[in-house]
Amino acid sequence: FGVHALLITTLTLSPATTSAQSGNDATREDIYPPLWDMAPENLLDFPVKDNKTVINAWNYRERLGVYKNLLSSSAKYFTSFGPQNFGNILWGLPLQHGWQFRTGRLADPSRETSCGYDDGDLLCISVRSWWSCMNYYLAVIPFLGAVEAGLFGQLQHQIEILPPAERRADFCYSVAHCRSHNPELMDKWKAYFEVNNPTTFSSFERDDALRLMWRAHVASIAHALPKFQDSLKYLSDPEADFGEAWADAVDFIAATHFSTDLQTTNEFQTFLPQRMLVEGDVLPSISGFTPQQNRVLLSLRVLHTANQLTGGSLLKLWRLAMSTEAGRKMGRELIKDLASS
Repeated sequence: FGVHALLITTLTLSPATTSAQSGNDATREDIYPPLWDMAPENLLDFPVKDNKTVINAWNYRERLGVYKNLLSSSAKYFTSFGPQNFGNILWGLPLQHGWQFRTGRLADPSRETSCGYDDGDLLCISVRSWWSCMNYYLAVIPFLGAVEAGLFGQLQHQIEILPPAERRADFCYSVAHCRSHNPELMDKWKAYFEVNNPTTFSSFERDDALRLMWRAHVASIAHALPKFQDSLKYLSDPEADFGEAWADAVDFIAATHFSTDLQTTNEFQTFLPQRMLVEGDVLPSISGFTPQQNRVLLSLRVLHTANQLTGGSLLKLWRLAMSTEAGRKMGRELIKDLASS
């Protein structure tokens, strides 16, 4: 059972090397997030009001546009890692967001509104969705960190993010606002985007970028998790358990400097559940899920439980084992084997 090997290796990993496996070329039509072509691809495509560029991050198309602008503006730094910006390590963010949209995880889980549903506003992102609130800190905060880092150059207008209908105090809405409320988080995302700038481009290293990106990614989740703990009440027990296990697993994935380019992320996401989990879904035999999806979900639960039972020591040992490139390479192979075996 793959997760057992993952846990055992945490304790015994040595700086051995393993050979990387090459995947198939990403040529399918569904490699992009849903409605990618409809998303604003330039900041000038967003409306301007009172001399400010206004973005509604509670609309799927506009939040997707935030990602699209991040991808296009950073594309020049990833030209040596594949054509059509496929090698850009920011792809993991919009692809994860697209998976959340496609599987109904951004809709109002309380069903007290029609936000995110076919019979209402399908593109609406609900502030009651645990997934959407967690994702805000992996969309708006990175975006505003990039603005502050100068990724988009000198902007004609300041950026303003529209607040949701509820829980306004749980979010920030501009560079200055987020800087005052979440300075450490902004610093981490700004540091990532500053490594991708003309003054340091000559010394740009993919592993450095992955390290900084994952450091910021993990910090965003750590900041948001306690803030939105109460939103889990809207989810079924299996879905809530999966959400917490998935957030925990990101720490383990991050330590390996796992590449979140377009092809790798797409391959990995096929093993995630393609619908919301409901009461009655019992692992490892959830109806309609592939054996791989059932196995990955069970592995995530076991990993989360083991880390909790050890008081987080399992993660500390894993990070220690991932402190060398040889260790990280083996860690990445273990993750791929866990998903595909």
